[in-house]
Amino acid sequence: MYAFLEEPIFQLIRKCSGELHLSSFAIGGYVRDHFLQRNSKDIDIVTLGKGIDLATKVHQALGEESHLSVFKTFGTAQVKFRDLEIEFVGARKESYNQNSRKPVVENGSLEDDQNRRDFTINALAIGTSDDNFGQLLDPFNGMEDLNNKILRTPLDPDITYSDDPLRMMRAIRFASQLNFTIEEKSLQAISKNKERIRIVSKERISDELNKIIGSAKPSLGFKLLFDTGLLHLIFPEMVKLQGTETIKGLSHKDNFYHTLEVLDNTAKKSENLWLRWAAILHDIAKPATKRFEEGTGFTFHGHEDKGARMVPKIFTNLKLPLNEKMKYVQKLVQLHLRPIVLAKTEVTDSAVRRLLFEAGEDIDDLMLLCESDITTKNPNKVKRYLSNFEIVRQKLIEIEQKDHIRNWQPPISGEEIMKLYNLPPSREVGVLKNALKDAILDGLVENTYESAKAFLDERYKGLEG
Repeated sequence: MYAFLEEPIFQLIRKCSGELHLSSFAIGGYVRDHFLQRNSKDIDIVTLGKGIDLATKVHQALGEESHLSVFKTFGTAQVKFRDLEIEFVGARKESYNQNSRKPVVENGSLEDDQNRRDFTINALAIGTSDDNFGQLLDPFNGMEDLNNKILRTPLDPDITYSDDPLRMMRAIRFASQLNFTIEEKSLQAISKNKERIRIVSKERISDELNKIIGSAKPSLGFKLLFDTGLLHLIFPEMVKLQGTETIKGLSHKDNFYHTLEVLDNTAKKSENLWLRWAAILHDIAKPATKRFEEGTGFTFHGHEDKGARMVPKIFTNLKLPLNEKMKYVQKLVQLHLRPIVLAKTEVTDSAVRRLLFEAGEDIDDLMLLCESDITTKNPNKVKRYLSNFEIVRQKLIEIEQKDHIRNWQPPISGEEIMKLYNLPPSREVGVLKNALKDAILDGLVENTYESAKAFLDERYKGLEG
């Protein structure tokens, strides 16, 4: 007997299955995660019969605390109960059209249903009805693959991946999340069938990509995406980072593998998906800005500005949200060199004020990204960089406590400037407003209404003259 079967929900599924004279099985991710000792709240139940009937019966037994959703077109139903989501479906077999990943479905046996699963570890089934309660059905040696940390398809991987190309992304996602190895024949089949990914919607691809990015060590997934050729098709801008060049004995680092190091460093420090995206994109414009200068070597001047301008197009192509999340990533890409420059030079109050003003509430994430950008293998350099960043952090705290610049608003707004000097909306208003902002950030004027008003009075006289 498996421990989870003693939980009330599985006892109820057993009872309802008996009342309907149905055989039922827990299958897929919930079973896999049980053996991996991972928590899961998503339960998949397959029945030899109508899954909707069993879902309805379970919902009625759970009462008003549960919610039933029925999808007749797909022959499936979902019961939500507290923190559980239970999917019910009748066992099925599938056939595919070459130009679509949507299968033609017909009723089938449990064996048919297990055959259609993406990986052997997801084909494990455990009986949840009286006739099979607690019985493990493992036709593809999925338990052995679980123990050996191997991802293998139940059937010929060429067929599995060609039928539903999203499974290629799922293979890499599971390898990255679980730190599993993709079996060699299966890995070769991904490379062979990579062009089939073109029939998958970008939304589904990005969903899997985000799960790879969200894993503990995302570089594992990105290296597999690169080695199989999938990355070239779904995210070509990142592939352009790969490679080095040497001219007159001077080289530059491989920015693809540097980016993966920065991504892994960021993942160790934060679970924030969009901060991890900023790590991925912080050097994205280096290929476009690369120049060779005699006596200096390779330069990438302005890559932070161009990179920030590239972010909206990349997010659009990948169907990622074009809202404040995109703007957050764009801001961090734009500013990622600023704390590094500060750390290498004398840290002036005005430079810190400007950084605080531009970064706002995201200053802590920006500093974390900059620390993650330290990928040198020289321990003395690492120690020096971290020490310099600590000086910048202390200065940030001091300036914020003194001047309250984070998310700063000027003590006199543009509207008030118009009222004070009887001005219409005009260039003069913008000139006065920007002059006040610069004077306060440079420490020339105190961040108070009285000081700001005195400064503006003088500036306005100058404009009049």
